[in-house]
Amino acid sequence: MPYLEPNKDYRDDTLRKNTKLSADELKADAEKHYDDCYRDYLFAWCNKENLALHYGYWDKDTTSHHQALVNKNQVLYEAADIQPTHHVLDAGCGIGGSTIWMAKQHGNQVTAITISQQQAVYAAQHSKRQGTSERTTFEVSDFCNTPFEDASFDVIWGLESVCHALNKGDFLKEAFRLLRPGGRLVICDGFILRREFSDDEWEDIVTCLNGWAVPNLCSRVGFTQLLEDNQFQEITFKDITAETLPSADYMFKVANRLKPVQKITQWLGLRSKAQTANFKVGIAQHRLFKDKLVEYGIFTATKPK
Repeated sequence: MPYLEPNKDYRDDTLRKNTKLSADELKADAEKHYDDCYRDYLFAWCNKENLALHYGYWDKDTTSHHQALVNKNQVLYEAADIQPTHHVLDAGCGIGGSTIWMAKQHGNQVTAITISQQQAVYAAQHSKRQGTSERTTFEVSDFCNTPFEDASFDVIWGLESVCHALNKGDFLKEAFRLLRPGGRLVICDGFILRREFSDDEWEDIVTCLNGWAVPNLCSRVGFTQLLEDNQFQEITFKDITAETLPSADYMFKVANRLKPVQKITQWLGLRSKAQTANFKVGIAQHRLFKDKLVEYGIFTATKPK
């Protein structure tokens, strides 16, 4: 029976046969995914205003997909009790959606990092267009090994980004170093609910890992332990799976609508391997939620004063 272990990469058959890729090769794989899929995300998921490469948050007042994407930023902002005076590190910023939102809606100074040079360029362009470039900085950096000095930030924000770390503890160790005493960490992501799977379930799990360049998924219990191991306190977890399910449904419907286009363009050689893998996730991720293989939630934690 397939078994998903922590700190291993399960993105393709080669890796599952215990042939390891270097850290640089793993980062290059994730970088290529986001660079190749940039326009796919803008076309099928987000828009040039919200720039959101994440699931939305649907509450009783939400009336549209794009509103749900923006809601997620506000939910995390409130969960971490972020104040406009706080200097925030957006760890894994994508094309700048959350960074620009914080600067625009609340006036925060935000430093944002990504492993993709192209993403950093796109994000800076979007920030300039939206009038927030004086309050945002976009840099290319690995969030497990940054160039910043100790105690540089009031808040570290990880929205569907920490899942990309091979060892989530490496990220948390660096986050603890970067936070000022009393600083807050907020992480929003999917977490695996069990480790053993049927062959059929495993196929969908690996499809999601491959398609989103994610090496593995952590469990809620495992991530809590990692936070404790790295000296974080006041650890909380808010399960928002129910508020996320409409986004998973929306992604599933969009992927099915685009299936004919995907088949034709793939046959014509117009789709890269990363784009095709990304398309397949749209269908596979729905099964992970529907069959309760994953949960989705928000962790907050504090560095002691």
